[in-house]
Amino acid sequence: MFCNQCEQTARGTGCTKVGVCGKQPEVAALQDLLIYALQGLSQVAVQARAKGVSDAAVNRFISEGVFSTLTNVDFDPARFQVLINEAAGYRTLLASKAGVAVNTEAAAFTPATTLEGLVAQGEQHGVTEALEVHPDLRSLKQILIYGIKGLAAYSDHAAILGQEDEKVYEFMQRALAATLEPKSLEELVALCMECGQVNLKAMELLDAGNTGTFGHPVPTPVPLGPKAGKAILVSGHDLKDLGMLLEQTQGKGINVYTHGEMLPCHGYPGLKKYPHFHGHYGTAWQNQQKEFAEFPGAILMTTNCIQRPADSYKDNIFTTGLVGWPGVTHVGKDFTPVIEKALSMPGFAKDEDRGTVLTGFGRNAVLGVADKVIAAVKDGAIRHFFLVAGCDGAKPGRNYYTEFVEKVPADCVVLTLACGKFRFFDKKLGDIGGIPRLLDVGQCNDAYSAIQIALALAGAFECGVNDLPLSMVLSWYEQKAVVILLTLLSLGIKGIRLGPSLPAFITPAVLNVLVENFDIKPLSTPDDDLKAILG
Repeated sequence: MFCNQCEQTARGTGCTKVGVCGKQPEVAALQDLLIYALQGLSQVAVQARAKGVSDAAVNRFISEGVFSTLTNVDFDPARFQVLINEAAGYRTLLASKAGVAVNTEAAAFTPATTLEGLVAQGEQHGVTEALEVHPDLRSLKQILIYGIKGLAAYSDHAAILGQEDEKVYEFMQRALAATLEPKSLEELVALCMECGQVNLKAMELLDAGNTGTFGHPVPTPVPLGPKAGKAILVSGHDLKDLGMLLEQTQGKGINVYTHGEMLPCHGYPGLKKYPHFHGHYGTAWQNQQKEFAEFPGAILMTTNCIQRPADSYKDNIFTTGLVGWPGVTHVGKDFTPVIEKALSMPGFAKDEDRGTVLTGFGRNAVLGVADKVIAAVKDGAIRHFFLVAGCDGAKPGRNYYTEFVEKVPADCVVLTLACGKFRFFDKKLGDIGGIPRLLDVGQCNDAYSAIQIALALAGAFECGVNDLPLSMVLSWYEQKAVVILLTLLSLGIKGIRLGPSLPAFITPAVLNVLVENFDIKPLSTPDDDLKAILG
């Protein structure tokens, strides 16, 4: 196997024996083969569109299939076997429906009849086997594919909430097809920038789905201590799954807790209305093996973030949607098995007060006090804004973000989003004239809110975003972070500091392009970076 799509890849170059994430070589091969099958299906879809044919089922399937290969989503070989065969089936049906020729190797691909045969096929279509020989072209194609994986995640989240756009699907399929075609450096850079632009639309759709279904987030204190009683813990990102679980657990004597990126859900009126939606338990995804082992109830994994479940809680954890792990019970949207497991477990013995954290500072909440923010900047009360955001992870070096936030001067405000916040989410930074110095904007997809806040402030100050007293200090781990970075670059945002390490799939020449065009900077030390930013 060879996989270098995440920040924690082995030796900073690539996992070759087993994934740092727990991915086995056969799963890596099957994921590569699924991407190849989806590239072939996308080639047919592009031809079909040229004839005026777009198939809604194919659009959703490609999005879901690509999403299933994103880091920490699906580790179950049997499920990939089904997806690969479905991809071939959709391709044949779409070609027949549109009357197009299946005339490329990928489009004519025939899956092996056994799992072992599929694994062997997948080993012929990995990153090093299937993409360009030229390292810089291969690097850009990897950036594009990983960006598409992040885009697929956000478009799938949005579609689940009834928000879709044909332009998103058209780009996804055209770009997937393009990764098998000869392309110049300039053409691939343009496709990467377009991926970022299209992702902004996908995040806008997801924002519309979340806020249209559950209301706009409002600032909300969230308890960190448990409440006596039976318990269910929900991790991942999916608001709809959480809403359905809260509905199904009403009146059953079960308290529901969030974990990881589900923390911002407490700010949504349509979710916080449930009295048994109690608080937040634990921190970021990489700590789940310790935290889940200590949780005295059932655990539900939605979307990505799952790690190899320890034997101590393997019988208590459930997956839903695209998430899968061999031997772990997978449920649909009837959460009865999760509820029954929670009722059979001891739950928390007593109430515990461990303080609270604030969440719910989406764009509506922040822009609702924009006049105070603008006045504070003009009066000199607020000197600078820092967006310290992105993914958390286990690899050494991420304590940088904790130290950075702790050292941010008292006349500066920190905005944060995604699970990187768990390096400092419980820090008591105080406020400036009633404006909290630490503002939790939400999940990783809520980068859309952060962008809207920045654009609104730029409009108020009659300047560009790059001229604002705003600096971005970002952490990345997986492919959603890749596509968010592409979105920021496509908007012309410069001077981003990125860490804790740079992606292994970016060659020196491609990095040089990013530095020259966008002034991307690697992290140094908190003291040096703060001095460089603030002077």
